[in-house]
Amino acid sequence: MGFVKTLEELLKNLRETADFYDAKMLAVMWETKPEIISKLLPPPLNPDKRPIVLAFLADYPRTNFDVTYSESALFLAAQFAEERGMYCLSMPVTNDIAMAGGREFYGYPKKMAKIEFKREGDTAGGWTERRNIRFMELQAKLTGNFNSNDSAAIFKEYFSLESQFSIVTFNFKHFPSPEGGGFDYNPRLVREEVILRPVEISIGEAQVNLRHSDYDPWYEVEVVRVLGAIYMRGNNSMLKGKIVAELDPMAFAPYSFLKWDIK
Repeated sequence: MGFVKTLEELLKNLRETADFYDAKMLAVMWETKPEIISKLLPPPLNPDKRPIVLAFLADYPRTNFDVTYSESALFLAAQFAEERGMYCLSMPVTNDIAMAGGREFYGYPKKMAKIEFKREGDTAGGWTERRNIRFMELQAKLTGNFNSNDSAAIFKEYFSLESQFSIVTFNFKHFPSPEGGGFDYNPRLVREEVILRPVEISIGEAQVNLRHSDYDPWYEVEVVRVLGAIYMRGNNSMLKGKIVAELDPMAFAPYSFLKWDIK
């Protein structure tokens, strides 16, 4: 094991999937304003039929890639070529290798952060903090009921709540040019799929608190109506991603600073 890897070491680290064992996650969904979704989605992504936002807190105590960490994320419901999925606006993590891997392989907009997530009895929740600002808090009372009567039907459009289901995510992979003022290559839209195999699922009523932060502007995704929360524990797998589109650099440039602390 050293700076230069042998062929045997390289082959040993090849994996078909990134696996997470006994993963714990609290996912909260809310409706925002359609114009907010339209503003934040980069082309060629299009808004889904509902202005849905998904945020989660997660703890990954064991993986097949020798990294354990906590994570939170903010997604917008979106479509590409008539396929529904989730576009990731932000994904704070507590481990540098988890940050580098997600950014470099799939284009996830990851940053290092402080994250707390716990469940006690029928309550679950936590927060995410960067630059001494606790800009996101999620809380859920796992009562078996969502916030609204129509929430269950909406949740089922995105979570099948079966013994195994998948979620498609969309991210943009891009790197700045060393010469400055542009990209190394044309930005690429990456489609990636996550398989979830929950062994425990609880539903509940949720609360969302988003505070102003210049560097983590989750508050821009206004909470119009909270739909509810799902707590899950189980084993998840990230499948290999696929490049599905290439973008015009100038058209994408305004959307390209999710990974940087730039006002």
